[in-house]
Amino acid sequence: MLSSTFRTAISQTARHIRSLHQSAVRHGGGGALFVHRDTADNNPDTPFEFNPENLQRIDAIIKNYPEGHKQAATIPVLDLAQRQHGWLPISAMNKVAEVLDVPPMRVYEVATFYTMFLRNPVGKYHIQICTTTPCMLCNSDSILEAIQKKLGIKVGETTPDKMFSLIEVECLGACVNAPMVQINDNYFEDLLPQDIEHIIDELKAGRTPPPGPRNGRFSCEPAGGLTSLTEPPNGPGFGDLKRTIKAHDEHPGE
Repeated sequence: MLSSTFRTAISQTARHIRSLHQSAVRHGGGGALFVHRDTADNNPDTPFEFNPENLQRIDAIIKNYPEGHKQAATIPVLDLAQRQHGWLPISAMNKVAEVLDVPPMRVYEVATFYTMFLRNPVGKYHIQICTTTPCMLCNSDSILEAIQKKLGIKVGETTPDKMFSLIEVECLGACVNAPMVQINDNYFEDLLPQDIEHIIDELKAGRTPPPGPRNGRFSCEPAGGLTSLTEPPNGPGFGDLKRTIKAHDEHPGE
């Protein structure tokens, strides 16, 4: 039995611990229900046909694989369907199965496994915020709060004008640039709350904000500057490289 004093100490400590929260169900992605439920905008009769340009792309994709193995093209062809439609209704999955000449179930298995495939409508700008440990330690909570306040939506919701959707995701692989978000195909990194607010304003205005770090870094080099590899390498074979670097420094632009 725990003493009353010990129980009280635990209770007081718990109140000061950061409130842990569970990532929301990805309503638009593979993390949602693995079974399909027909809705007004997602059923076998939902209109979907590949446009002529994507049909040509599909032919080129299929030629990357040995004859008789068109099923290997499932992921890239599903990606084409999603990019054309914005998300993947079941009618689009059925069309992918048709062009690849495979049973529809083979396509459903892939679409429900990979979270990059969105099986319900999302906004024009699909914001995925990482709150895994490195981002959380770099205060991703403040970025999430800024997004929700700016857009007036919570995780798993879409703005009424269908412009923005917000979901919370696990690691996106840019830990050294934490905190970060992915918006459609672009990473926005080293964020402060005012950075994400500016990015959203730019998107609302129809402009394309540059992706990448927001703290002045070029990529993922140390935030405080290089600590190694600060000079041309030494050793056999590097003489020409050192001379080239020296010539460039002395005569830039030539």
